[in-house]
Amino acid sequence: MTPGTSATSGAPAPAAGSRRMPEKRQAITRAAAVVFGREGYTRASVDAIAAEAGVSKRTVYNHFGDKEKLFLSVALETADELTEIIAALADRHLHKIVDLEADLTAFALDRARAVLNAGEHFALGRTIRAEAGNIPRDVLNAWLDAGPLASQRDLAAHFGRLADQGLLHLDDAALAATQFTLLTFSGAADASFFGAIELPEAALEAGVTAGIRAFLRLYG
Repeated sequence: MTPGTSATSGAPAPAAGSRRMPEKRQAITRAAAVVFGREGYTRASVDAIAAEAGVSKRTVYNHFGDKEKLFLSVALETADELTEIIAALADRHLHKIVDLEADLTAFALDRARAVLNAGEHFALGRTIRAEAGNIPRDVLNAWLDAGPLASQRDLAAHFGRLADQGLLHLDDAALAATQFTLLTFSGAADASFFGAIELPEAALEAGVTAGIRAFLRLYG
């Protein structure tokens, strides 16, 4: 179990001896990601999630207690999965630098494609951003820590190592990671309405290329 998922440990555990319960829990989680992404946190109902999962409403409550705990569980699971994907991309492109500009560009492009094409994973992120005022603060903080902030910490660690190697010149790796994301991803996220509409590849590449050049003017 990943660290983020421990926040759901208070949810009721599957009944002992039942082989189908883990499968049902997984089905409920997948269904909840679809329904929350499609309808939002406020409008989504446990009835709709149960129908999507093909289980009874009571089964949903037996596994997760209430809608808030279910949303937290789904938010953390999807955040963990996407964070792991981004971390693997960063390790692939930034662990051993051959050409700094080319490797940073390759990472930024792959990260943007992975996130913008993440389907229901990113749909849930859109829900969280759109309904932040209606979602419990502890849920928001847990999602941020398991998702966006975790990715930024990982990227900052890579940048700190590159600075130690003399490839980047920076005093604050965390700030550099934040600015890298602003320069190479935020524009694409805005232009695609956070993955809701397709962004032409040429537009993505142009934005990332310009962002990398600006980043290297700051830190190269």
